[in-house]
Amino acid sequence: MSSSFANKKFAIVGAGLIGRLLAVALAKRGAQVELFEKGGSDAFKSAARIAAAMLAPLAESAITEDNVVRMGIHSLPRWKQLISELAKPVFFQQEGTLILWHRQDASEAERFASHLESNCSRNLNLSKPLHLDSQSLAKIEPSVAERFTQGLYLPNEGQLDNRQLLEALLVELTLMKVPCHWSQAIEPETLRKNQQFEWVIDCRGLGAKASWNSAENSNKDLRGIRGEVIRLYAPEVKLHRPTRLIHPRYPIYIAPKEDDVYVVGATEIESEDMSPMSVRSAMELLSATYTVHSGFAEARILEMATQCRPTLKDNLPEICFDHASNEASLMMINGLYRHGFMISPAILDCALEILSDGASTTAMNLGLKVASAVSIPLEASVCA
Repeated sequence: MSSSFANKKFAIVGAGLIGRLLAVALAKRGAQVELFEKGGSDAFKSAARIAAAMLAPLAESAITEDNVVRMGIHSLPRWKQLISELAKPVFFQQEGTLILWHRQDASEAERFASHLESNCSRNLNLSKPLHLDSQSLAKIEPSVAERFTQGLYLPNEGQLDNRQLLEALLVELTLMKVPCHWSQAIEPETLRKNQQFEWVIDCRGLGAKASWNSAENSNKDLRGIRGEVIRLYAPEVKLHRPTRLIHPRYPIYIAPKEDDVYVVGATEIESEDMSPMSVRSAMELLSATYTVHSGFAEARILEMATQCRPTLKDNLPEICFDHASNEASLMMINGLYRHGFMISPAILDCALEILSDGASTTAMNLGLKVASAVSIPLEASVCA
């Protein structure tokens, strides 16, 4: 694949997760890449900065489509490879996911477990959940054994540190001398017309809303889904893996990072409101977190953050592209929703195949939607 990119010129607009991954991947394959971002290099306004970065295809299979689960399965080993190639270390863990519930929510937990087992029977690449009694739970996660007598363990699932990754990708771009135009808002169409680039790749997330919701793409309906997370410093808590609490009103996840930092979240609101977290959300997240481990009572709140995840009409990701004879070709990547970190290596691999060969076998196998820029769905094998 490397030779097909040598000396070709690419412009990437948007330096969030996908934008940075693509810029690094293309530069490593010999391409000439320029990156444009309306914000700063710290990715402060990127949805990728406000995330738990859990890599949990089985856990997410309870609420998402089979093709997203396949993308997550594909991405787990790719994350290990991608991180190993970076100059700056990134926290990565693959110790599985723990599912807990309180006694009054046992029936909900039973339905959840049955759903996961059914998904495993349809997809043999998923590892079956393990039912834990009090003894096995105490062995896997001793710090919660006093409050819970049973649980589910989902093997092989993982997580990474999203902010470390964004910083490591920035370091990589610097090492490879990729020109990065920070604090420069520019429309992809402007870059297409100057004929300096062969491809312009739009990775702006919600910033591309006008393009995705144009008259030609009126059925795309790109929108924001509000998410809220709290970052805690809790040295008294020693969770070893991402932990999810089943609850009918506020199911939460707790993702342990390095140095006793925990990312806690749950909320998912149909809104593009990016105002600060509400008191109700904060109270529900913190009170539910405390029921998992009493040590969270003495935790220090490092940050309460909100962001909107770019989401298409069907809540599924899409790669959309267009060839033009008199200007640069355009690729648009969007709609990663709440699964950005879980599926982004799969999106990356499909995009690279399309850019190299005009088609993507990986996209066909994973069920990733690939379409023309005028919203006419195409099979990946005839996308040239």
